[in-house]
Amino acid sequence: MSRALDELLSILDIERLEVNLYRGLSPQVGWQRVFGGQVIGQALVAANRTVTGRNPHSLHAYFLRAGDPSVPIIYEVDRIRDGGSFSTRRVVAIQHGQAIFSMAASFHREEPGLHHQIKMPDVPSPESLPSEAELKARFMERMPPQVRAYWERERPIEIRPVDLSRYLEPGNHAPTQQVWIRATGRLGDDLALHQCVLAYASDFTLLDTALIAHGRFVFDPSLMLASLDHAIWFHRKFRADEWLLYAQDSPSSSGGRAFCRGTLFTRSGELVASTAQEGLVRERSLRNTA
Repeated sequence: MSRALDELLSILDIERLEVNLYRGLSPQVGWQRVFGGQVIGQALVAANRTVTGRNPHSLHAYFLRAGDPSVPIIYEVDRIRDGGSFSTRRVVAIQHGQAIFSMAASFHREEPGLHHQIKMPDVPSPESLPSEAELKARFMERMPPQVRAYWERERPIEIRPVDLSRYLEPGNHAPTQQVWIRATGRLGDDLALHQCVLAYASDFTLLDTALIAHGRFVFDPSLMLASLDHAIWFHRKFRADEWLLYAQDSPSSSGGRAFCRGTLFTRSGELVASTAQEGLVRERSLRNTA
């Protein structure tokens, strides 16, 4: 297991303070604000710890304020309902006495049902694509400084882009991308942990998809970017430590906001989760100072 993944699992193992009350920490890596996927993952862990015999099938979250990585995050869980088949939880993340994040999650006991799904995109296998080490050796010097800094940092999730043209050929491209993702070590057999790790990873590249249409990157200093909301639907069981194809597109951006969607498939073609996110995409020169 990589040091970065070990740190992620430690961060997801939030501390229980009291009934329905938990405390989470942030990695001290020099970021100015807390990574959104971390808050989603920790909030889902908090909700999971109040439910027995059911796994989450959906979550809907709103980012209210930028998180401060220098202080703990308090997660307060509201046990809204436990029905015959479903349980509903609301989680509020608090820092400095204010809510920074709110999430509703629904849990469902396993049962049989009708089955269908869309087809996985036809893409190269992850083994046929350059590994992160090979990407660094072959392309790092050709990438923009902000992108290079991102790829140089050790991460708990390995990402292998299917198409590298946006990094090597500046310009506007169709706002779609496919990346293979997996945790960089084994996670055991607890489905809840795999779901929380996927929730964490689902925020890495999603909003970035909207920028492809404009030839921009998430670390562009002239842009102000922030996740506004995030939703995940879990469809089938999966392992986050095995390769998953994350197919993403951005149907629209306007008025300082961009909308992005994602679907996650196992390498055998099973659709295991879907995501959606709207994010702030604002030119700093046009920032409203009112």
